[in-house]
Amino acid sequence: MKQPHARLTILALGTLSLLLASAVQASDTDPRETLKLSAAQRDHVLEEMRALLAGTQQIVDALARDDMAAVASAAQPLGMGMAHKAENHLQGALPRDFMQRGMSVHKRFDQIATDATTKKDPRLTLQQLSGTLAQCVSCHNSYQLQPSDVSASASDHAHHEHHDMHTPMKP
Repeated sequence: MKQPHARLTILALGTLSLLLASAVQASDTDPRETLKLSAAQRDHVLEEMRALLAGTQQIVDALARDDMAAVASAAQPLGMGMAHKAENHLQGALPRDFMQRGMSVHKRFDQIATDATTKKDPRLTLQQLSGTLAQCVSCHNSYQLQPSDVSASASDHAHHEHHDMHTPMKP
């Protein structure tokens, strides 16, 4: 592994740690906008975020190994294909800004996958991943999810059980 890639990979992992830490520190004085969702809606959004995080880890791992095919393979499922699985049960439940940020992240992963295949430039991928993570951090700094008092409908629950967005973890 080239030395500049190692430093950039460490920087990316540090950013992920900060993102997770900021997500855990919600409190009563939290200035972020609270989004109240049904249990099924909240579970869906959190499941998608976990899949994005797992895929990002796979991309960083592939970059550390200079394996651009694996970068593309990890990024592709995180793109707009994942966004199009966003189910009608989220329509109107999330603010437009939240949805736009999410779509931007999915489009960025599509671009990462395309460029990893065509340009095969790890430095470009790290720059793209940094911009994508900046979108994630910005959103996590703006919003927090809380369950609403409204219970999930049977159709939401059934739909959630049949929806699988997990990106398989590689050892």
